[in-house]
Amino acid sequence: MPSPPPLAEAPDTAIQALTFDLFGTAVDWRTSITTALTKAATTKLTSPSFALLPPATQSRLQSLTPKDWSLFASSWRAAYSTFTRTFVPGTTPWQTVDALHRASLASLLSDWGLADVYSPAELDALSNAWHFLDPWPDVVEGMRRLNSSSRRRFVTASLSNGNTALLADLDAHARLGLGRLISAEDFEMYKPRGEVYRGACAMLGLEPARVALVAAHLRDLAGARACGMRTVYVERPGEEEWAVDEERYAQAREWVDVWVAEGEGGFKEVARRLGV
Repeated sequence: MPSPPPLAEAPDTAIQALTFDLFGTAVDWRTSITTALTKAATTKLTSPSFALLPPATQSRLQSLTPKDWSLFASSWRAAYSTFTRTFVPGTTPWQTVDALHRASLASLLSDWGLADVYSPAELDALSNAWHFLDPWPDVVEGMRRLNSSSRRRFVTASLSNGNTALLADLDAHARLGLGRLISAEDFEMYKPRGEVYRGACAMLGLEPARVALVAAHLRDLAGARACGMRTVYVERPGEEEWAVDEERYAQAREWVDVWVAEGEGGFKEVARRLGV
């Protein structure tokens, strides 16, 4: 079945800026974090400090497989999601995503019987793995086209719950070439709060109808749409929380402006649909 033609837009409604969710949309956090966790465990198993760990902790660490570390990575990500969803501005103390990742890593290791495994410096280094997540295979080329097309030039910006320092490292490591870094940290509240989407548009100096959010999460896109933004959905494996048999998923098919299904080319297809 041929893919849809590029998105047709009248000049007075044309998208001028593209904002990007990063975690799961532009970068493959699950593979990158699982690899980092597995590597850290392997390094610890062969280090002199391993012999100083309690026997039960040694046995526990030795028993864990890459599949276990994948489950750990998912739990680590879930801890972040739980905090951001329950965050209440003015009530919940503000924390950056870096601080959340560091605290939840220590808590999870304790829950998994691994509280004594890593030193504070090693925990800092392992938590920092979130700064260096690899992009999905289509992202670098897709972003190159979106950033540099002679036919149509977009302003590109992050629109992520990650703090600014984290986003700067992700942008550089994944070679995204983003023109602006817009973070939940700028507003001290998290998506899908409307203040974040409207604030991003204000920072770009554009009406929401001129700005699109590119994301792999319909919940995020629904928040952007409620603020008047355009929506570009890029399916990524394991990222969508809305089940395909849910009514809200079926309804999203009607309101999402550009829907790029898994296997259709990701960001490269986004560029094609937008005429670049």
